[in-house]
Amino acid sequence: MAHAAPASGTRRTTGSTDRTSRAPDTVLGPRVHAVARVAVPAVLGLLYGYWAAQMRRDAGPITGWNVLFGIVTGVVFMLVWMAVAAVAPRLARGAHAAMWGAFAGIAFGFLYSQGDSSVLRCSMTALLVGAGVFLAMFYRITAHEEAAETAAGDRTRARPTA
Repeated sequence: MAHAAPASGTRRTTGSTDRTSRAPDTVLGPRVHAVARVAVPAVLGLLYGYWAAQMRRDAGPITGWNVLFGIVTGVVFMLVWMAVAAVAPRLARGAHAAMWGAFAGIAFGFLYSQGDSSVLRCSMTALLVGAGVFLAMFYRITAHEEAAETAAGDRTRARPTA
């Protein structure tokens, strides 16, 4: 028996480079993920606030109230994003996806309402965006949970040694 299969859960190397197989979510490391947990909502909040201020301004002059509106809108967007990101993973699949869908629909509807559109049109487009995000998130959550269950099943299943 010169060749034996590696035991389950051990690092596998290829050639002489000693590269280990890693999960996709661990490629960047915990420090990068911790920074991204704050940086992504902050950057998106800045963009959202700027966009909201531009929609409200409607090619008129930039005023202090307009700038304040953009800053407050961006900060609120960032805080709500962080709250949803903290709470949603603790929920069941459907509620998790519904929370992100509701957040996206409300955020889009608010921006859309800053233009000269009717309330009905804003509501309908917000519902469509929210439904699309719900479906995409539900698919993503389901696929990730099934992949995790499959990986966990592979680790617990005994492999025959020949």
